Amino acid sequence: MADYRVLLYYKYVDIEDPETFAKEHLAFCKDIELKGRVLVSKEGINGTVSGTIENTNKYMEMMHNDPRFADLVFKVDEHDGHAFKKMHVRPRKELVTLRLEEEENHDPKELTGEFLTPKEWREAMERDDVVILDTRNDYEFELGHFRGAINPDIETFRDLPEWVRKNKHLIEGKKILTYCTGGIRCEKFTGWMIKEGFEDVAQLHGGIVTYGKDPEVQGELWDGQCYVFDERIAVPINRKDHVVVGKDYFDGEPCERFVNCANPECNKQILCSEENEHKYMRGCTHECRVHPRNLYVIEHNLSPEEIQARLDAIAEEKIAQEA
Repeated sequence: MADYRVLLYYKYVDIEDPETFAKEHLAFCKDIELKGRVLVSKEGINGTVSGTIENTNKYMEMMHNDPRFADLVFKVDEHDGHAFKKMHVRPRKELVTLRLEEEENHDPKELTGEFLTPKEWREAMERDDVVILDTRNDYEFELGHFRGAINPDIETFRDLPEWVRKNKHLIEGKKILTYCTGGIRCEKFTGWMIKEGFEDVAQLHGGIVTYGKDPEVQGELWDGQCYVFDERIAVPINRKDHVVVGKDYFDGEPCERFVNCANPECNKQILCSEENEHKYMRGCTHECRVHPRNLYVIEHNLSPEEIQARLDAIAEEKIAQEA
């Protein structure tokens, strides 16, 4: 049995003074030796924290003793250690960044889409009159997604409203099923869609993580893994038949291993095998490979001659492929 746990949670609830709340919350988390990332706004709270079983129990007890969070649902994963290096609690204007105009904004506690349980979601996906809309970012979709889902191919969540407006023809007139990692993005976004005139909008209650833990559906019809925002990077969802959908950035081979481009000015997340990480010096482009601050080069203390040898090998392989 693992000694540590990771807690994922959120709740839209009124928090009058997010700045003070954040300071006090950070002090408590540090006192019980938790690590993680918690965002607080007047809209509510959104967090992922890790710690020992004893200390995560203390955290959940403290939260549930606060009337604002008495019914807060924690998604709990066992882990072999901390999933974060530090503890951060930060006040934010928005829990999830949509940056809507004032007249477009709304309170998700008052306006949101229909909630579907994992079983209801599984059944809905089989219908002919539905479209499944992934509300996450492009790299999250690349690692894993529901079978048949639409990929908006967006870099940030705030790009999604524009995508919907440009692609109304793909989704209007049907029941729209939306999903995200834990549910927080959909709870806000489905309300916006209703305000935009979409009449039949639903969301996966508890998100992908809850769907994967459900004892009945067991993550069925999910392909790949689910991207998570901690050091685990990815967690399995489908417990019936795991299918790898991720492809290596460099050679297109099946891959579920994320790395960040070694150029700190780029920092792009790419799927990459360990072999290709070394081969391409963790640079997503030639420019990133030869960047003076390439972190891979620094970490491995490569000499100019070693760098050039790898660049020559890449160039020779490319010429051979094009011949």
